[in-house]
Amino acid sequence: MSSNPIDPSPRSSAETAYRAAFERLKENKPERLPKGTVVSQNNVAKEAGSDPSALKKSRFPSLIADIQRHVSEHLGDLPLSPRQTLQAQRTRNRNLRDRIDEISQQRDEVTSLLNEANAKILELSDRVAELEEKLPATNVHQMQPHSP
Repeated sequence: MSSNPIDPSPRSSAETAYRAAFERLKENKPERLPKGTVVSQNNVAKEAGSDPSALKKSRFPSLIADIQRHVSEHLGDLPLSPRQTLQAQRTRNRNLRDRIDEISQQRDEVTSLLNEANAKILELSDRVAELEEKLPATNVHQMQPHSP
């Protein structure tokens, strides 16, 4: 029976390198990647100087769990990329344009109603004047209130 003895030192030294890289990225003091690089499983591997495919959950489950926990806790801290910023600005502008269109439509409807009301008032004023002309003349005078 041949057994393949597992040498723990390569794994532990690799894990140590990955952990050190993870800490450097968390502190924003990377050595191989640019400052401001987000913490991710791939970036930890790159910062450690190895291929991202080498950092696997089957080999380093506790480290991967720590990285994933850190990423999920700091998800809101990530700055928006230029593309995301531009996309958010476009969405904001589109929403503002839609709001302007909606308000303009409301203004036009209200202006139309106001014009209709003014026309009706003018029509009724003319009708009142016409009916007042048709009233017979009377010799009745308004009585003044009696003053003490």
